[in-house]
Amino acid sequence: MDNEVNEICNILGKDRWGPHVEEALERINDKFHPGHVAEVLKRQKNVDTALNYIRWVQKKNSNQNRPEVYDVLLMVLANSKQYDKLQDVFEEMSIAGFQPHFATSVKLVSSCINSRMPKEAADMLLAMRRLKFQPAFSAYTTLIGALVEAHEPDMALSMLKEMQEIGYEVSIHLFTTLVRAFAKESKLDAALSLLEETRSNALNADIVLYNVCIDCFGKVGKVDMAWKFFHEMKAQNILPDDVTYTTMIGVLCKANRLYEAVELFESMELTRKVPCVYAYNTLVMGFGNTGKFDEAFKLLDRMREKGCKPDVIAYNSILTCLGKKGRVVEAYKLFDEMKKDAEPNFSTYNIIIDILCKADRLDDAYKMQDLMAQAGLFPHVMTMNIMIDRLCKGRKLDEACNLFESLRAKGCTPDSVTYSSLIDGLGRHGRIDEAYRLFEKMLDEGHAPNAVVYTSLIKNFFKCGRKDDGHKIFKDMIRRGCKPDLTLYNIYMDCVLREGDINKGRGIFEEMKHHGYVPDVRTYSILMHGLIKAGEARETYKLYYAMKEQGCELDTHAYNTTIHGFCKSGQVNKAYQLLEEMRVKGHPPTVISYGAVIDGLAKIDRLDEAYMLFEEAKAKGIVLNVIVYSSLIDGFGKVGRIDEAYLIMEEMMQKGLNPNVYTWNCLLDALVKAEEINEALICFRSMNDLKCSPNVVTYSILINGLCKVRKFNKAFVFWQEMQKLGHFPDVITYTTMISGLARAGNIAEAQDLFEKSKARGQKPDSACYNSLITGLSNANREMEAYSIFEETRLKGCRISVKSCIILLDALNRAGNIEKAAIVGAVLKESAKSQHAANFL
Repeated sequence: MDNEVNEICNILGKDRWGPHVEEALERINDKFHPGHVAEVLKRQKNVDTALNYIRWVQKKNSNQNRPEVYDVLLMVLANSKQYDKLQDVFEEMSIAGFQPHFATSVKLVSSCINSRMPKEAADMLLAMRRLKFQPAFSAYTTLIGALVEAHEPDMALSMLKEMQEIGYEVSIHLFTTLVRAFAKESKLDAALSLLEETRSNALNADIVLYNVCIDCFGKVGKVDMAWKFFHEMKAQNILPDDVTYTTMIGVLCKANRLYEAVELFESMELTRKVPCVYAYNTLVMGFGNTGKFDEAFKLLDRMREKGCKPDVIAYNSILTCLGKKGRVVEAYKLFDEMKKDAEPNFSTYNIIIDILCKADRLDDAYKMQDLMAQAGLFPHVMTMNIMIDRLCKGRKLDEACNLFESLRAKGCTPDSVTYSSLIDGLGRHGRIDEAYRLFEKMLDEGHAPNAVVYTSLIKNFFKCGRKDDGHKIFKDMIRRGCKPDLTLYNIYMDCVLREGDINKGRGIFEEMKHHGYVPDVRTYSILMHGLIKAGEARETYKLYYAMKEQGCELDTHAYNTTIHGFCKSGQVNKAYQLLEEMRVKGHPPTVISYGAVIDGLAKIDRLDEAYMLFEEAKAKGIVLNVIVYSSLIDGFGKVGRIDEAYLIMEEMMQKGLNPNVYTWNCLLDALVKAEEINEALICFRSMNDLKCSPNVVTYSILINGLCKVRKFNKAFVFWQEMQKLGHFPDVITYTTMISGLARAGNIAEAQDLFEKSKARGQKPDSACYNSLITGLSNANREMEAYSIFEETRLKGCRISVKSCIILLDALNRAGNIEKAAIVGAVLKESAKSQHAANFL
């Protein structure tokens, strides 16, 4: 038989399928045996050849393939990852009255899982069920485990339901696996529903299920629920074991319910002759995290009294906590004392080195490395990674680079973590070219950069103003097959939006969803902030409700961003409601929250409400900043309530807050609009006395005010002063000054200023053009006025009715009928447009 099979395989392997292959097979047809087919298929690596051979056999022998042939064909397809072709084979098997062997269904599922395609495995089992096939019990259990591992608990649950429909008896172990999966994904309602199902199916919960429930619910902060499970298991006559007690004590410690943890520990100790070392270590960590080191040391003494020496884990726990609290001397002392009970291990030395590096005691950290070597624990790459990371965070980049270069001499080979820390450190401190060279070295040495490395490079290229390089890094990451994670997408989108590229930012948001990532609360906050900054705050409403529908729990930053967006888009009432919702949801409003709503109310003249909110914020102990005070000063000033604006300014200064240029500009603008120009000039002097430098806006406000009261000479003095200080007038300042000079009859100066503004690249606006047309017409310089009139039309700027009438009169007086007719026609058209607009 082997000879015949070899002969067929040789024919199939010589060339691609075609008539010549079929002819060669025809010549040995007499040697054909049904048992040959499966053996031939097993040896085929080319899927198309295997399928063509099967079809040829069917056609030639006019009979169906045997079941084992189909099983082999299925495995050939699976091994070649041609999962899309399995459906056709399943259907052919169904027509022939066959179904895959149990072992084949298990192998198919395992093949998909090994290819990291658990969803495809689930689809395959569903396809088999539609054709009335019955996959093996272990095919389902293997797949459920893989789906849980891939964070797909909902799909795993649907597989469990399939099993039950087939009639397989589902064990408590499978329910336990799914309860753990749902709890880890914070889908607590689904986890509780599964627990109820175990009861309805008369499945007795065992100690493993209870321990899983206590652990999972405790880790997501549902401490009372964890307590409930603890008491329930005792009520069911299931005695808590060491794992139960240790887990529950850990949950209570993490929730800062240390008193209850101690009580539970005491009750556990009463029933045990031999101390539970894990429980001791957990409580030691609990005391350490809360800074209760005396209690932690007493617990170690208690262990010794019970005849059980504290182990290295207990000491490492206390050392870690001392490090977090910055208690370096005590950590060093404990390190020496621990040797009486336990030998320091790699983790111990790494903890101490980390503590010393954080405290900037680098010489001591190097000495600790020597002690490691003396203890026979030669510094591991993890130790070096700790030092490099701490040096980078402490801005000691040259020392970090030197240590990196010396690693191989110390017998350590840099790993991806080493490269990641140094690349990020260099990038964050502006040495992005060095960071990129290190990245290239990392690639040359065969290390595959992960999303963390790419995130760092993208962020730091954008931070240095090199957005094109940032985009290239993202493309390079995709090309190299590194899958971006949600954090990378968030940071990339944030960088792009900060550059003002709104369309690209939206594109990244859609791309991450397309690739199966569910935007989180940070994603939405970044997108909203970018859109608000770009003047597209109206989209806040849509994004807010998308976030709510998705089930995102808003944090303080998300609330503040949304409130800001609502205020900017004029939905102040909605922003006010969110301020109240923040309180209800346990997020106390901050100065940013109050500031946004106060500013929103002030801008729509609801000043009394804004002031009440201002007083409420102060009563709640919120430290208000210059921005909040400036919003009220601006609001009161705009409606002419200048005395109240002054009082708020005075209060702000009494609080030790110095008004910034924006604050002064708000007050100056209010005084100018009220034609209190002398008071405005006094304010301007106060501004200088308080060392607050005026800007272009400040001078524009004063020049405008002086021109309004016809103090053109004084206005011109300010005009010259601002330029001496290096403030170049903008189009508004030019328009203000040109209009003032024109109204004063200083046409030559106005026209000269007009030409200078254009020479500087300024684009005159309609107000500027109209002021000059009016001034020149009144000065009987109608031809120059007409020339400006033509230029205004050519630029597409609107010519006011008043300017047209004054120019028309000047042209008529000069007898220039032809040009007067043109101006008259424009005037008539303008009047029609205005009438139509009023009518509409």
